[in-house]
Amino acid sequence: MTTEPNAVAREAVHEQVLDGFGTVRILPLDPEADLDVVHAWVSEEGASFWGMNKMTRQQVAEIYAHMATLDTHHAFLAVKDGEPVALLQTYEPEADRVGECYAVEPGDMGVHVLLAPPGSAGPRAGWTSALLTVFASYVLTGLHRQRIVVDPDERNEKAIARFLRQGFEAGPVVVLPEVDLPDVYLPEKRAQLAFLTLRAASGN
Repeated sequence: MTTEPNAVAREAVHEQVLDGFGTVRILPLDPEADLDVVHAWVSEEGASFWGMNKMTRQQVAEIYAHMATLDTHHAFLAVKDGEPVALLQTYEPEADRVGECYAVEPGDMGVHVLLAPPGSAGPRAGWTSALLTVFASYVLTGLHRQRIVVDPDERNEKAIARFLRQGFEAGPVVVLPEVDLPDVYLPEKRAQLAFLTLRAASGN
């Protein structure tokens, strides 16, 4: 699947070439132009922990349209050599429910990552590591942050293992409180926090 011309021409917030992998561009998500791609991904059984499995296209569009109005939460489409490959969301922890569950430090940035399903070719060796490398470079270097925090569902063992292999350090298991607002509803979630510092990402 190739992305729409709109996304190809869209100005990237970050672009990185990885030897043997390709060129990855991180683009601001367009809730309307990218809706078909995003809705297909979040509807996959493998994306159950993303929490949008049963949502309609309209519901997904409304969520990302709302996010686009926020200064603290941002969504991005990652494109590899013209093909959409992942959804990246960044957020300020102090403006998110995770900020109630750990001691937020200056320079922290929260991240959610949803990888595109592998398709008919099956799992693609090295893709997760390469994409996480690009995302970490964007947040830690491009945005000048000191530490990334992730909060995968405690039951999502595959995601947790991926983060730990990438150099993240496991933090505590916490209970993220329910959020019930007019524009946002999130059920309570037991999450495994993990952290990646600028020092660890740079290998020092």
